[in-house]
Amino acid sequence: MIKTISLKTSARTEMVDVTALVERELAGTGISEGRVILYVPHTTAAITINEGADPAVKADVLMMLNRIVPWEADYKHQEGNSPAHVKATLVGCSEAVLLSKGRLLLGTWQRIFFCEFDGPRNRQILLQVSSC
Repeated sequence: MIKTISLKTSARTEMVDVTALVERELAGTGISEGRVILYVPHTTAAITINEGADPAVKADVLMMLNRIVPWEADYKHQEGNSPAHVKATLVGCSEAVLLSKGRLLLGTWQRIFFCEFDGPRNRQILLQVSSC
């Protein structure tokens, strides 16, 4: 079963907590044990799992990605968004999370983040739920 989560980002670079959106989609599946694969079908966006309790963590991650991959450099890609492609490659386009008793098995502080690197845009996350 594959579901689509649609979202609109609001900044050029941001991390959006999508945990609640993922949980909402899972609630309607009837699957209580298994795994969830989250996939971002965009070349300038990514998905990751990290701490969601302290917003400074998101700020620090974005600060370091922007420092490692600056917007101004001798990029060859003519569209002007090469840094977004590099950041998406570094972070990755998918995550897998275990599902037990209908709940995501995330750690105490963990949240799922959609990472926008070339926004604002309309985006999608594809979610596949497999039962055990």
